Amino acid sequence: MLEVEYAPEFIRTWKKLPEDLQEEAIDRIELFKDRTHHAMLKVHKLSGRQKGKWSFSVNFKYRIIFMYARGDKNTAQLLDIGDHSVYE
Repeated sequence: MLEVEYAPEFIRTWKKLPEDLQEEAIDRIELFKDRTHHAMLKVHKLSGRQKGKWSFSVNFKYRIIFMYARGDKNTAQLLDIGDHSVYE
């Protein structure tokens, strides 16, 4: 089971989301903790300015950006959540 930490920016952004989207994000984070669901969540490595970070889908529009904490592939820190503009 993957351990998840939450960056302050992620928490600030998450609190601004509509309640139904918050619930959907929580469901996806719970799936993310179990590595067997990573293909379904479309987990992928980012490039360019976001190099070293990863992303997974909440739904068709929203994504969560994360990075593995301290080089430890057993702990992920969620950095931000948003639509595709979150990649900028």
